[in-house]
Amino acid sequence: MIPSGSGGIDLPPFFSLTALETVGSTNVEARKRAEAGDPEGRIVWARRQEQGVGRRGRNWVSPEGNLYCSLVLRPACSPLAGACLSFLVAVALHKAIAPRLKPGMDIKLKWPNDILIDGRKTAGILLESKTGPTGNLDYIIVGTGINITAFPEVTDGLSAISLKQAGAFVKVEELLSAYAYNLLESYMLWKRDGFGPIREQWLLRATGLGGRITVKLADRVLEGVFSGLDEQGALILILDTGERKLITAGEVFIVPGTQ
Repeated sequence: MIPSGSGGIDLPPFFSLTALETVGSTNVEARKRAEAGDPEGRIVWARRQEQGVGRRGRNWVSPEGNLYCSLVLRPACSPLAGACLSFLVAVALHKAIAPRLKPGMDIKLKWPNDILIDGRKTAGILLESKTGPTGNLDYIIVGTGINITAFPEVTDGLSAISLKQAGAFVKVEELLSAYAYNLLESYMLWKRDGFGPIREQWLLRATGLGGRITVKLADRVLEGVFSGLDEQGALILILDTGERKLITAGEVFIVPGTQ
């Protein structure tokens, strides 16, 4: 266990911190704490993960020097509304990272939950939730990983980059603090005003918006124009036929020259 008051970590009173040297997965540890009744605001942070997991069960390489943390939230909303939290988290991560980059560096959000620097992935988000007996969420675990000093050279998706390689030299503790403050601001906005303002903030930072994209679904591949998000966060794709498709799950690829 790392002393939670050390290392220059500054968190708003909403949060409580569990700081660990090594853990299998911060999401798994956060889920255990949620099941044990921890209130929302619990952050599980580890310097290293031995079994880090990304979206679609992909391995998340987790050496020391990067940020790995998972947050327990209890928004008491429907699972559909809770799924929109990934956009909220992405906006908070963008706000935490962007001021620490050199001027001119391009940082964008890629649907549904990636943060890109110059088109390369530097952070990811993984949500896990449990529904209570009323049909609303009992809790939702928000897992985030940010490549600060290291990144995988070989990936099965987007190429990766670290903040260090992008010219940003930041401590893990500093970035955790910045993320927490921005996340709390966005979370309170979402609870007060719903998804609308978060959707607007996400779209301002989106890559590929208004341009051509390819979407790989489980059974087919679609191509069209990325025209926005609907009220639940589905990607709005306009096909060449003019048909409007709502994409709720899939892999998005930007067609070159349309960013």
